[in-house]
Amino acid sequence: MQIGPCFVLCARPPFAYPVRLAMTRAHILTDADTSWRSEILATFRLAWPLALANLLQMLVHAVDVIFVARLGELELAASSLGISIFGLTMWAFSGLTGIVAALVAEELGRRRHAVREVRRSVRMGLWLAVLSGMVGMVICAFGEEIMLATGQQPKLAERAGDFLAIILWAMVPMVMSNVLRSFVSALGRPVFATSITALALGVSVLANYAFVFGNLGAPAMGLEGSALASVTTSLFILASYVVAIFGDRRLRRYRIFGNWWRPEWHRFFDLIRVGSPVMVIILAEAGLFSGAAFLMGRIGASELAGHTVALQIAALAFQVPFGVSQAATIRVGYHYGADDHIAIGRAGWSGIGMGATFMCFTALLMITAPDLLLRIYVDPSLASNGAMVEFAKQFMLVAAAFQLFDGIQAVAAGALRGLQDTRVPMFIAIFSYWVPGYGVAVWLGFYTPYQGLGIWIGLATGLIFAALLLITRWTRRERLGLTWSHT
Repeated sequence: MQIGPCFVLCARPPFAYPVRLAMTRAHILTDADTSWRSEILATFRLAWPLALANLLQMLVHAVDVIFVARLGELELAASSLGISIFGLTMWAFSGLTGIVAALVAEELGRRRHAVREVRRSVRMGLWLAVLSGMVGMVICAFGEEIMLATGQQPKLAERAGDFLAIILWAMVPMVMSNVLRSFVSALGRPVFATSITALALGVSVLANYAFVFGNLGAPAMGLEGSALASVTTSLFILASYVVAIFGDRRLRRYRIFGNWWRPEWHRFFDLIRVGSPVMVIILAEAGLFSGAAFLMGRIGASELAGHTVALQIAALAFQVPFGVSQAATIRVGYHYGADDHIAIGRAGWSGIGMGATFMCFTALLMITAPDLLLRIYVDPSLASNGAMVEFAKQFMLVAAAFQLFDGIQAVAAGALRGLQDTRVPMFIAIFSYWVPGYGVAVWLGFYTPYQGLGIWIGLATGLIFAALLLITRWTRRERLGLTWSHT
């Protein structure tokens, strides 16, 4: 479930050594060195900083909500509408460009001319980030018209349009930062993603404090100030990645900003070919959950409020398997480039097991301590929250039931991405989310007494189908010829 916002190691990670040393060791690894234990540790060392960065990124966006909420209901609603357009567009293009991690990992595993090939992939990834980000800016520029076309109130659409007119300038820096995050993570520096996002959290707090309410000598800009704070934070993140890359000896030797004007069209279209299905998957999944909110709104306001809170808790839990999925893409991609079929299987299954284990833990929490989780967002003891809390607890029981499948589908998709297998998973996602998933949600939600609970059963159905189909494809990877590198 790719919901929520998405962007440093105890012991050295598998890619933290200079390339020559890492590749020399690859020739002398013993069976003990390549055991399941070593693969699990390597995946964990790569995954935990990425998962923590994902959680911190959610806090960065939560800061915006906290400040805007003080401006009133209209401003908060306008901000939410604007972010729905900006966020979905930005995440779709981040999926498109984030595939650079799989290509870089393959090139490191293949070892032949790794520095040159990695540089080409990252350079074209940055090109694609700029071009796709500019498309996203155009979409946001017509945000008011889009919202009016969907039946939003004119005043609300106007304020959301004002918000989008400023925050759209954060689009290109955010998508570029996603490429640089993929690069540093594949090169064994996921700690940079964690550190930079943690610093960005502080920048976001200061910028919102200054621009929203007119502190620290800045003008009081209200809603527009929150948008400007997001732009400031995005530029800080991009600049921080650039500084980190130039300041790290191993990353600097790839000279990814050298000859930035030189096109590598074959690599550019490889990124589009492999990354476009990932973008479609994000749109399909986000569409399912956005559609569920619209369905829930037709049932009742309390049901919609409970749905929103329960979904935020599920999204928070998802950030960990999402980080494991990113790590699995890199680990599988590295072994894919090395044509090591046994190691490919170990890397994928290690990640899948790790993601599933964590989601079993979150499922247990949702069942045994729902009030503890709800307190992250609301006060369950307030009488005014009574109906919302009861609905949220019902929905969390369903969320607990599908946690395992959510973790499996996320990491299995990441492992397949490491094999650059994205086209069939795209069709799996579209089918799973929109045929059994949305179909069951509509049927149970409106043609049975289950109503809101039925909509959540529909969400669970979509995730279960996706998990079973993706894990089947991963299991059959050898038979389908997915493990043979095309280079």
